[in-house]
Amino acid sequence: MTRVALIDDHESVRLGLEAACARAGTKEVVFSGSSVRQYLDWRTFSASAPADVVVLDLTLGDGTTVTENVSRLVGDGSSVIIHSVADRPAAVREALAAGAAGIISKSSRIDDVIDAIRTVARGEPLDNVEWASAVEGDRAFADAQLSARERDVLRLYAAGLPLKVVAERLGIAYSTAKENITRVRVKYVEVGRPAPTKVDLLRRAMEDGLVAEGSGDG
Repeated sequence: MTRVALIDDHESVRLGLEAACARAGTKEVVFSGSSVRQYLDWRTFSASAPADVVVLDLTLGDGTTVTENVSRLVGDGSSVIIHSVADRPAAVREALAAGAAGIISKSSRIDDVIDAIRTVARGEPLDNVEWASAVEGDRAFADAQLSARERDVLRLYAAGLPLKVVAERLGIAYSTAKENITRVRVKYVEVGRPAPTKVDLLRRAMEDGLVAEGSGDG
């Protein structure tokens, strides 16, 4: 029996998926809620094992980011399927980089969603039209070759923090943070998206879904 968690801030979506999982007979919905925090709190209080598969809405209404949500769930031991309209390539790229197993469109037949859960539960990659179209047609996805550390440094630096503070927050040397920013700038130049100033870095970070629009120190 595959243990499934549903995280979506639209109750009607969750109820539909719960009913479909019940009909499938091989999937048990162990949690249904509107945020990753609720799910992790439930895990703590119930002492339950992590769900095999978490079906996660791409954008929740609690102010959390895609990277935060996917990273926390994957780090907790679950495979993650993004359940979304898949019309935000930057956010889809971010989900992939954070470790999501794939994406299934909210316009898909419910049987296709159940098949996607089955596929990911077997440990197989989810290769479907929605996932491919969300990333392959977006030039910036191919350009996103930053390491995890470079992404972390860029995210904080582009959001307005001084490089010294970025280094302190990440627990790395100032020289390491500076070297990471230098490498980030070089990589953006190599793909034809130069970012010589901090404002340019903020723009690139927003384009790649690392920083929300409106962030930065102005």
